[in-house]
Parts: sequence; C-alpha cells; structure tokens
Amino acid sequence: MPLEITPAAPADYDWCARLMTSSDPWLTLGRTLPDCLAVLHRPGAELYLARQENSPAGFVLLAPYGFAGSPYLAAIAVAPAARGQNIGSELLAFAERLYTPRGHLFLLVSSFNHRAQALYRRRGYQSAGEIKDYLAPGTSELILHKKLS
Repeated sequence: MPLEITPAAPADYDWCARLMTSSDPWLTLGRTLPDCLAVLHRPGAELYLARQENSPAGFVLLAPYGFAGSPYLAAIAVAPAARGQNIGSELLAFAERLYTPRGHLFLLVSSFNHRAQALYRRRGYQSAGEIKDYLAPGTSELILHKKLS
C-alpha cells in the first residue's frame, strides 16, 4: 500500500502521543500521555505523520538543529497493525532525504530497544557513543549517527 508522509496536523498529536505511551521505549520508561505530548510539542521539533489509505500508520519527530547543531531524529514509532510493512524504514528514509543537504543525522536508541537498534544498523547507522543511566537507571542511550550522502 502506498505510504504518504506529511507534516502532522494539530489533531494528529494526540494519536502520536497515544502510540508512544503504548510502545517501547516509552512504555518501558513509564512515559505518560502528558509526557509524550510535551515531547511532541517541544519548540523547534517537526512532526511528520505516515498514512496508509488515509489512516495513521506511524510518525517521525525531527529536530533540525537538535544534536550539536545537526539534525536529530527525536522519536519514531509505527502503529502495531502497521508493523512489519517497512514503515519504519520509510520514515527513516524520509528523514534522511530531508536532511541529505545537511550531511548528518543523529539519534538516541535505548539499550533495551533491540528491535529499533537492528533497524538503525540495517539502515547504516553507526555507534557514536553511549550515555549510561540517562533516561532510566540501569539502561543506556546509545548515540547513533549516519553520514548522509
């Protein structure tokens, strides 16, 4: 099915926040609906929604100047019913195309989020560091980077 990725409308933010509260890493980290809404509304962040047949399928939250002045992928999620259809890869490819002129894209991924780590590594992201006990005691946030050509 064709996937359409467009800037999120104000009405989409609640759907995205609810998806976050029911998905990892936010579920494991115990993030509430208000926590997730606050992340989505962070100043300077840009939220894009993926739709299949006019139904929300996932989203990506981007910060154009979020990591040492470089583009930063702040959040990405795919609805349970849409998983396994390459939507996460499509959202990553969208972000990479958007920021190709900038040359780099950074993200953090939780040490316990193995499925996301595998996706990022398949897409060419490499380790740039680790922040221990950053979001939760006993876990790390892995800093990943991709040089965009």
